[in-house]
Amino acid sequence: MTAIDPGSTVAVVGTGTMGQGIAQVALVAGHSVRLYDAAPGRAEHAARSIAARLDRLVGKGTLDAAERDAACGRLSAAEKLVDLEGAELVVEAILEDLGAKQQVFSALETVVADSCLLATNTSSLPVTAVAGALRRPGRFVGLHFFNPAPLLPLVEVVSGHATEERAVTAAYETVAAWGKIPVRAADMPGFIVNRVARPFYAEAFRLYQDRAADPATIDAVVRECGGFRMGPFELTDLIGQDVNEAVTRSVWQSFFHDPKFAPSLAQRRLVESGRLGRKTGRGWYVYEGKEGAAAERPLPRTAPPESPPAEVVLSGDLGPAEELTGMIREAGIKVSSSHEPSERHGAVLLPDGTRLGLTGGRMAAQEAPVRQILFDLALDYRAATRIALAPSNVVEPRSLAMAVGLFQALGMQVSVIEDTPGLIVARTVAMLVDLAANALAQGVASQSDIDKAMRLGVGYPMGPLEWGERLTARWVSDFLRGMHGECPDGRYAPSLLLRRCAATGRPLRHRAAVGQPFVG
Repeated sequence: MTAIDPGSTVAVVGTGTMGQGIAQVALVAGHSVRLYDAAPGRAEHAARSIAARLDRLVGKGTLDAAERDAACGRLSAAEKLVDLEGAELVVEAILEDLGAKQQVFSALETVVADSCLLATNTSSLPVTAVAGALRRPGRFVGLHFFNPAPLLPLVEVVSGHATEERAVTAAYETVAAWGKIPVRAADMPGFIVNRVARPFYAEAFRLYQDRAADPATIDAVVRECGGFRMGPFELTDLIGQDVNEAVTRSVWQSFFHDPKFAPSLAQRRLVESGRLGRKTGRGWYVYEGKEGAAAERPLPRTAPPESPPAEVVLSGDLGPAEELTGMIREAGIKVSSSHEPSERHGAVLLPDGTRLGLTGGRMAAQEAPVRQILFDLALDYRAATRIALAPSNVVEPRSLAMAVGLFQALGMQVSVIEDTPGLIVARTVAMLVDLAANALAQGVASQSDIDKAMRLGVGYPMGPLEWGERLTARWVSDFLRGMHGECPDGRYAPSLLLRRCAATGRPLRHRAAVGQPFVG
């Protein structure tokens, strides 16, 4: 079974934001589209809204007027579910309620032909469970579009337990024919994106709860050091705190309260107070009016200018931060090498002996008093414009000032935060790598689809498995062991595949490292 015929009819059930977006995508691809909604008059209103969107595309020059007229001629509203009988594909986009979805599809089975492909746009419910009430669940798939559907390219094509291969192939090829980028996923909680992305939010919220740093500082470090387009606090304000927290809670419950997916009490309180983000004018930040732009944003914590040291001593290998050595030399700071035996975790030694090192998952203040300042991981130290530092409690102010001055001499602003395990970017990236490795090991998706989904679905600067390979499985595994030593609740225990690759030296993205896929 290949893509459905371009001249065939696509039906969309549920005409909210997602339903309208999916209908617009199918319409522009050349299909006749029928809209159905259980609420009287809503389908007709949705058809007018879609036509208005097409008008705006014509005004922008991205759609020809003749194409707009032809598309509007193919768009119609159905008064009754029975009016969808000629459709070759039905996509449901109603509320996230299992019973309601099962009821819709049970009714559709009595209306459409046996050859009609049935799809749900659910983002949190099991595709297998939605199809559980059907007479022919083999033709049922998940098509998880991302909002706004006409603009975002990614679609997760999800196989339920009983989904037949020909149905998955048809759905995949159809989505590709619509100009989207499909990825295949097994029916596991959160699919790919909503499963792997949880640490991006959760680690930031935990840092906030632990009073390591404020939201503006965390967001700035994630963007300017980690290379992400948006920080977690501003992004959840955009998504809606209620929506983001509901997805987190759903995934957590689906994994039987696994601590790796635990929700945030701080976010729960935000939701309970009605501070849902941009749509209510207040979330982590304050916004000017409903859906408005951010009001005056608190500034990130930024250290004042300091003088760099004239020279430093390099002891051991800096690992993922090795490029700092060349940058320090280029900044005119003399670098000499220690004659002491190399440390497993290298460091830059300041003139007074204070150790400046990349975070390894532990706090700067370890079991014994150590004059140590830890710095964060960067996507690219040469491109980074901000870095986070955390000093141990015995570091002298003048030593911290030298460390600040050193990074300022490299062109970075410096945010000094409280001593916390793993700082900000490193713990976030390590957990993203870990959850991606776990999804790969369980056959949720292929390595290429996992990386593709995270780049396209949530705009990450690099796929997490690719990132893990660059850092090395051993580094990520050792880092998470360090985090687990500081927070031994199971949240940071490295996954089996990550530990296996660390022990054997196999790359995370190597197919031989994975068993048979868990395909729904």
